[in-house]
This record gives sequence, structure tokens and C-alpha cells, in this order.
Amino acid sequence: MLPEGEDLNEWIAVNTVDFFNQINMLYGTITEFCTEISCAVMSAGPRYEYHWADGTNIKKPIKCSAPKYIDYLMTWVQDQLDDETLFPSKIGKYSSQSVPFPKNFMSVAKTILKRLFRVYAHIYHQHFDSVMQLQEEAHLNTSFKHFIFFVQEFNLIDRRELAPLQDLIEKLGSKDR
Repeated sequence: MLPEGEDLNEWIAVNTVDFFNQINMLYGTITEFCTEISCAVMSAGPRYEYHWADGTNIKKPIKCSAPKYIDYLMTWVQDQLDDETLFPSKIGKYSSQSVPFPKNFMSVAKTILKRLFRVYAHIYHQHFDSVMQLQEEAHLNTSFKHFIFFVQEFNLIDRRELAPLQDLIEKLGSKDR
């Protein structure tokens, strides 16, 4: 739920940055298990495979390993977050130098969140045993549950994109939308 008095774009921007940082940290704990050999393709189980394209450097989607895909993704997201025209740092109704969010902000935020979801899906499908060995499942589940509640509350990821983790989403008690 949008807190009273908050700007929707600002709320989504702040949370997108938070989710990016959380996923970066979570993935960082299992990088030794996610290699070019063990994860030759970016996937979330046998039915879902993801190819990378950023629309700028790589226009046509390419098949790549999970570590490569996630590296491309994290670099691309960081570039979006650092772009003052997309994610202005001077925001808020109390700032005299406030910069408005661009018209395409919501579209960019949705793309970022959709792609970050794929990292959660990859971790759950390909590396959950490693997460359990590291005793990080509670942290992963809490982070993912917050992420799912947020993206569903604001309708930020198409339901079909969530299919790789639909059973888990239902188990976590997510809202059915």
C-alpha cells in the first residue's frame, strides 16, 4: 500500500533500489555455485530460459550463462539507477530543486523488477540447496515475499512472468491477483 502523502513514482523508485541491493547481496552469497559450467544457461528450471538484451549494447536477445546474464543485468540496472533522468535523486515535495520522474519511469521500473524476479527464480530453481547449506533460506524467503507483495500490490510484473515461482508464491501466502 502506498503510504499516505507519498508519490507513487518515488515509492517505486526507493523500493526498486532496495530490491536491487537485496538481490545483489543474496546472489553474491551463491556466486561460487553459479558458474559458467554449472549454469551454462540462464534458467529457472527446465521450462524457463532467459536470453539477454538491453536494447542498447545488445539489441538482439542472446543466450548466455546465468553468471553472464546476471552480470549484464546488474550492470544494466546500476546504469538505470545512476541515470538522473530516469531515477532523479532530487525528489520530494519539500525539495526546492525537485526533478520530476520521466514519462517512461514506470515502464523502466517494471522492466527492472521483471528482470530482478528472474534472479530470484534462478536462485530458487538452481541453487536452493546451496542457500540451505548456507542457512540463508529465511533471508531469501523474507526478501522474496516482500518483493512479491510489492510487485503485486502495484501491478509491476505481468502474472505470466511469475509462472516459474507460482507454487512458491502461493505457499508464501501472496495475494492472488
